[in-house]
Amino acid sequence: MRTSTLARILTWIVAVVIGGAYGLAGTIAHPFMLWVLPVGLTLAIIGSTALLIAIRLLTGDRWATLAAGLGMLAATLVFSGEGPGGSVIVPQTSLGVIWTFSVPLIVAVVVAWPERMSAAARPARSETID
Repeated sequence: MRTSTLARILTWIVAVVIGGAYGLAGTIAHPFMLWVLPVGLTLAIIGSTALLIAIRLLTGDRWATLAAGLGMLAATLVFSGEGPGGSVIVPQTSLGVIWTFSVPLIVAVVVAWPERMSAAARPARSETID
């Protein structure tokens, strides 16, 4: 069953907004440390990856996943720069660099991951028992 063009475009718009929200949350939370453990960075990477995988599996559409990833990238880039008052949300620390480079890497891997084979495309199993 094919989806309508309007439904796909609305899906992409929603994906961009949700990806932006996850990107913003990850950008703000990534510096959180619990003693020496980078809890914020770990949760930001896991949450962003889980969102992209869920969108990819639920919609079956690379474009919706890419739209969410672009929302994440946009939020990360916008909030990584210096603000008008001179404040910086993502300082140039090791955690900031890891977060900045992990977002595009995660997006690229999830979007480029091969399609699952449908039941019709799978090779038939032999039902004979020797």
